[in-house]
Amino acid sequence: MKSVSASKPAPKSDLSAQIATAIRDAIISGEMIVDERLPSEAELAEQFNVSRPTVREALKRLAAQSLIRTQRGAFGGAFVNRLSYSEAYGQQITTATLLLSMNDVSFDVACEARYALERACAPLSALRCTADQLASMRAEIHRQGQPGLSDEGFCASDVAFHRALVDGAGNPVLGYQLAGAIEAMQPLMNMITFTARSRGAIIALHTRIADALEARDAAAADGALQELERYTLSLARDVMAARQKR
Repeated sequence: MKSVSASKPAPKSDLSAQIATAIRDAIISGEMIVDERLPSEAELAEQFNVSRPTVREALKRLAAQSLIRTQRGAFGGAFVNRLSYSEAYGQQITTATLLLSMNDVSFDVACEARYALERACAPLSALRCTADQLASMRAEIHRQGQPGLSDEGFCASDVAFHRALVDGAGNPVLGYQLAGAIEAMQPLMNMITFTARSRGAIIALHTRIADALEARDAAAADGALQELERYTLSLARDVMAARQKR
């Protein structure tokens, strides 16, 4: 069983974070491999010259990041986890949501990133999207046009439409990068702009995007996404300017 390299202790309040970082770095670098058993709590406490509760807190941090798993029994302990795509996807959404909700990222910056990434998907989606994915986009467009649809329902449909566009690219790395942009950024953008937006304008742009993808016209899809970005930014600036006048 390998030992984890320990550096000089940080202030006591940071010790568990320091230990978690050291173990995380060992996992990321390949020094510790998937399914490898970590040293015991007692061994880690000795290596880092800390108490076992401090080690336990560090292991909780790593488990929360899905980097390790624990199991009971004679052959139990903490093991390097095999991180799944779905787990990483969920963490990406959570992180992006926190960054935006705490105002660590401005609306303009979030909007620029979100559409730049989605526009990167457009040529691939125009090439690869399936009939089922196109049908999903059309179904969301139809749903968005229903007169009784609530703002919350419209937002959820908006997210589902763009998720189908991204899924159509057939690239899980782009899908992961856009998890935060679509599932976190888009709902927060909608919360800011929903009072000023025209559903008809958004439906028209969504229809243009779906038509372009069905025609395998990447340039037209990109153009519609650029127009949607400009419209979103314009709405947000109008809303924020109105708030400042109050």
